[in-house]
Amino acid sequence: MLMAVCANLCRYRHVQSAAACATRSLYWGRIHADVPLANGLHPSIYALSARQYVQAPETRPVPDERSTAGLQKQEQTEQRPATSYMPVSQQALSSQPIQTQPQPPPPQPPTMSDKEARMNMPANVVIPYNIDWIFKRMRCPSRVWWLASQFVITAVGIFSKILLMIVNKTRVYNKELLVDLISKRPKGVGLLTVSNHYSCFDDPGLWGMLPLRQVCNSSCIRWSMAAHDICFTNKYHSIFFMFGKCIPVVRGYGVYQEAINLCIEKCATGQWVHVFPEGKVNMEKEELRLKWGVGRIIYDSPKMPIILPLWHEGMDDVLPNVEPYVPQWRKKVTINIGQPLDLNDFVKELKKNQVPEQTARKLITDKIQDVFRILRTETEQLHRERQ
Repeated sequence: MLMAVCANLCRYRHVQSAAACATRSLYWGRIHADVPLANGLHPSIYALSARQYVQAPETRPVPDERSTAGLQKQEQTEQRPATSYMPVSQQALSSQPIQTQPQPPPPQPPTMSDKEARMNMPANVVIPYNIDWIFKRMRCPSRVWWLASQFVITAVGIFSKILLMIVNKTRVYNKELLVDLISKRPKGVGLLTVSNHYSCFDDPGLWGMLPLRQVCNSSCIRWSMAAHDICFTNKYHSIFFMFGKCIPVVRGYGVYQEAINLCIEKCATGQWVHVFPEGKVNMEKEELRLKWGVGRIIYDSPKMPIILPLWHEGMDDVLPNVEPYVPQWRKKVTINIGQPLDLNDFVKELKKNQVPEQTARKLITDKIQDVFRILRTETEQLHRERQ
C-alpha cells in the first residue's frame, strides 16, 4: 500500500514540473516498464534526456531593414530536435556518472562594418549622449522647429559669409552651377554634394560663397552629417546643431544607421544633402578610401539625386586644425565646383544585373573617388597659380 502511494506521488510531481522543465537543457523523463511486479504495480523507471532549447519564432526580434539596429541576415528555419528517451535501470544511474551532450554556444551577432550588409550595431561604440530624439524632430519638424532653424541658419550663414568672402581671399570656380542647382533644379529631385574635408570649418564655412538668399534660407540650405562625439555631446550642443540641419552620424556604425537613412529620405523628398565621404577631417591631406555610406545613399535613393562634386584648398588655413582653433584672416581659399556626375544608367545596370549591394556600393563610391582625383589635381593647380 505504501509503495502505491509513493508511486502516485512521484507521478503527480513529474506532471506538475513538466512545464517548468520545458526550457531546461536537461530533465528527467518518466517511463513505465512493461513488466509488472509481483504485487501488480508497474515500476517507475526514469531516463535522462537532453533537449536543446530553441527560441520560438514569434518571440524572435524581426529587425527593420532601415532600423538603428541594422539588418540581419534572414534566419534559416530551425526545427526543434526530437527528444529521445533511453530507459536505464536505477542501479545503472547510481553507479555511472551522468553524461550529457555538450550544447553549442548561442550564435553571436556580428559587428557592423562596411564589409557585411546586414548586421547589428557594435557594442564597443560609445555614444556620450542619447541622439534618438533628434531624428524624430528632423523627420517631422514643427513650425517652431523651422523658426528656430531659420534663426540659427541666418546667424551662422552671415558669419560664414563674412569670414570666407570678406575677411579672407576666396575664389570660387563654377559658382553659378551650384547656385542654379540649389534654386532651379526640377521639383522633387534631390541634390547630393560631395567634397573633401580638410578643416572643421568646411561646414558651414564653404556655404559662405552662396548668395545671402540661399545661405540664410533654412528651407533650401543643405542637410549635412556631423560627428556625434563632437557636435552632439550634450543637450545644448545637440539643439544648436539640430537647428543647423546637422544630422548626427555615429562613426563605426557602418552604412545601416539612422544618419544614412535620414539622408536617403531627404534626397527622396527633393532636398539638398551634403556629404564628406572621407568620413573625418583629413588633416594629413592623404588620399583616403571614401566611405561607402555615400554609395548607399545613391543606390537606395528612390529617385536618383543630382550628384555634384567639389574640391577646396585653403580652408585649413582659415581655421587651423591645431589649438587654439582661432579663425584667421587674409588667407587664400580656392573652391572648385565640378560638373554633375551622372550615375543614373550605371545604377540601373547594377540593379538589373542583380549585383550584390555591398559590391554596388563600392563601385558607386569608386566612381566618386575617380572624379575626386581629377578635381583635386585641377584645384591644387588653380590654388598654386593664384597670387
